[in-house]
Amino acid sequence: MPVDQRLLRHVMAGSGLSAAEATRVVEDVIAYLAEPVEDVVRRRHAEMKTFGAKNDEIFARLREELAGRVVAAPDLTERQLRRIVYG
Repeated sequence: MPVDQRLLRHVMAGSGLSAAEATRVVEDVIAYLAEPVEDVVRRRHAEMKTFGAKNDEIFARLREELAGRVVAAPDLTERQLRRIVYG
C-alpha cells in the first residue's frame, strides 16, 4: 500500500526524520491500525492472561481499548469477545 505523500511530508516536517525513516514509521502505524479486531482481541487476551488477569477484567478492559482505537471497532459484547477468543 503506497504511503500518502501528504502524511509522509507531515511526519517528516514534525519529526525531522528522513523520507525513508518517516515512510517506515507511517507503514508501521498503518499496519498496527489495520490489524483485524479479532486478531487484536486474541492477542490482547493472551497478553493479559500471561500477567494473571481474569476473564471478567480482561473482557471489560478489551471493550475499553477497542472503543479507544483511532478507527473504533464495533461495540462488542462480552459474549462476542468470548466467541472470538474461544470459538
